Amino acid sequence: MSTNPQTRWFSPGDLNGFLGLVVDNLSIMAFLAAALIGIFGFPADIVFLHMFPGTALGVLLGNLAYTAMARRLARRQERQDVTAMPLGLDAPTSIGLALLVLGPAFLQFRQSGLDPHAAGIATWQLGMASLVIMGVLKFVLSFFGGMVQRHVPRAGLLGSIAGIALVLMGFLPLVEILKVPVVGFTGLGVVLYALVARARMPWGLPGVLVAFVVAALLYYVLGPLGWLGHGYRPPAAWQWRIAWPLPTLQWIDGLAAAVPYLPLILPFGLLMVVGGVNVTESARAAGDDYRTRDILLVEALATLVAGFCGGVAQTTPYIGQPAYKAMGARSGYTLLTGVVIGLGGVLGYLSNLVELVPLSVLAPILVFVAIGITVQAFEATPLRYAPAVVFSFFPAIARMVTIKLTDPTYVPPERVAALLADHARGNAELAVIAVLGNGFIITSMVWASFLVALIDGRPLRAAWILLLGGGLSLFGIIHSVELSGGIYLPWRLDAAIRPLAWQFAGAYAVLAIVLALLSLGGRRQREDG
Repeated sequence: MSTNPQTRWFSPGDLNGFLGLVVDNLSIMAFLAAALIGIFGFPADIVFLHMFPGTALGVLLGNLAYTAMARRLARRQERQDVTAMPLGLDAPTSIGLALLVLGPAFLQFRQSGLDPHAAGIATWQLGMASLVIMGVLKFVLSFFGGMVQRHVPRAGLLGSIAGIALVLMGFLPLVEILKVPVVGFTGLGVVLYALVARARMPWGLPGVLVAFVVAALLYYVLGPLGWLGHGYRPPAAWQWRIAWPLPTLQWIDGLAAAVPYLPLILPFGLLMVVGGVNVTESARAAGDDYRTRDILLVEALATLVAGFCGGVAQTTPYIGQPAYKAMGARSGYTLLTGVVIGLGGVLGYLSNLVELVPLSVLAPILVFVAIGITVQAFEATPLRYAPAVVFSFFPAIARMVTIKLTDPTYVPPERVAALLADHARGNAELAVIAVLGNGFIITSMVWASFLVALIDGRPLRAAWILLLGGGLSLFGIIHSVELSGGIYLPWRLDAAIRPLAWQFAGAYAVLAIVLALLSLGGRRQREDG
């Protein structure tokens, strides 16, 4: 190892950074697998042998590129304290993709008559296609990151992702925690003690690692004694699952199936572009001046390569670069993380670790991340826009309720379809909840954006935003009246559900007209005054 501070590969703080970044990535992959296999009955071999290798390859390539960028910056500025940008799987969109796209698609393929393996392959192809679509969108928008930021209010961007965090990353994992409360609640308490209260851990260990170890010990000590009830599952036998993430064109077969999910897929990519701009600014404020376009291009290309090679979860630069810098991490931690995650996807030890670590052990980390994202949505926006942030949460809540109310293991699909089409007593409550939740990310952006315009005293701008929302609603991009959330041509809808589509679109148009008239009245008042 070189002793030259400008060229040495590792510093003492890189170990802490490596442990934190690896656990973050591992927890997301574990939740992805647990959601698909445990909730939706997805074939485990397809997750571990088809999805994991390409997904891990994206993490490897992105971290190698960020490592090289950090070392180049250190040489150019003749500094030894440059910290690489951390890259990993994006938690909100990875979990959202599993719960809102891959899982429901798998169930639809099963209902169409495919056996579990064939349905799993079709869903994998859909996941690859989704990742390629997001990668292309991120690649194009990487050249226009500033423009995106200027035209979409921060309250809309952060509010929409905070809604995902609050209900999908926060509430649903909290339910998993309380299924094994002795383990999960203890782990959550340690996470909150270490990362929210900022207490120092023994020997300076990362709080995430300590919570992980404490919860795992409780699970594997108390579980065999029968003290965890039905929450304990014996670990699976270790097995090598070697699978190379080779390029494939099978994602093309998934493009048609991905079209109905575009209202979810496209905002997921858009959020990562804006997030990349924000984290680059955060790193710049901490003293490391990376070029924004380079950061965005790396994450876009890493996502594209992952999609071409079988991956189903997109990569993103993490917001915590200043935190890694504070713990003394430089560029070695991203190099180590990329190699460990990348090789783990190829050699299969990642899948074994995922099977060894129960969801109740990992879920506390996700709850903390959800809290952090939600808090950031309020801290990073001016206080006067707080109502817009809160307003943007409601569509996400509706989506979460829909997921639970339409779970086919509890409610037969034909019963749900009958409720959606039942207008004997007006619009059925379940139908309204489902329609509000469909396309919820774009809906959250529209709602927050028009309320921000109203707060700024720009009702005409709010009216134009509402007209855009009405147009999106008319074609099912938001407020799709189909339970699957698919897009459509309104005149081709079934007669039983067509009126609901026109009502939602009309609501946006009517409010836009009212606001335009109010703005004219306000303008006359000002002129008379």
